[in-house]
Amino acid sequence: MSTLIAYATKYGFTKTCAEILAKKLGENIDICDLNRTIPDLKKYDKVIIGGSVYAGKIRKPVMRFCSENLSTLKGKKLGLFICGMAKEDDAQKQLGSSFPKELLAVCAAKGFFGGECNYDKMNFLEKFIMKKITGSEQSQSRVAEDSIMQFADLMR
Repeated sequence: MSTLIAYATKYGFTKTCAEILAKKLGENIDICDLNRTIPDLKKYDKVIIGGSVYAGKIRKPVMRFCSENLSTLKGKKLGLFICGMAKEDDAQKQLGSSFPKELLAVCAAKGFFGGECNYDKMNFLEKFIMKKITGSEQSQSRVAEDSIMQFADLMR
């Protein structure tokens, strides 16, 4: 069985999580950045889709990919994940609003993999907003390794 991990990221944290997940799955995995490439879904038995969430919205390439491939994705073993700075309850709400309901209803795994706030990569407005949200002027990174492992177990 071959597996695709398709993601979109703004600063690279989601890519890092996709790579960690690929190592934990330990099988025939292809990783695809939806910002650059649209994969051929016919080649895969399992499809995992993830994206970073900013201001409560997932990256547009993820939304577009899900919408354009809805019927095909419903026929695959599917996993969905998000990355962001939200806390537990808010992260679950964001996960529920980031993907089409039809996909959430049939997915084998869904998860929140943590987030990163790296002020060195942000413009002035993004820094201002993130300082208000996080209440901190320090960059921070939280990879939810346990969540990634549980997700991988569900996708095996």
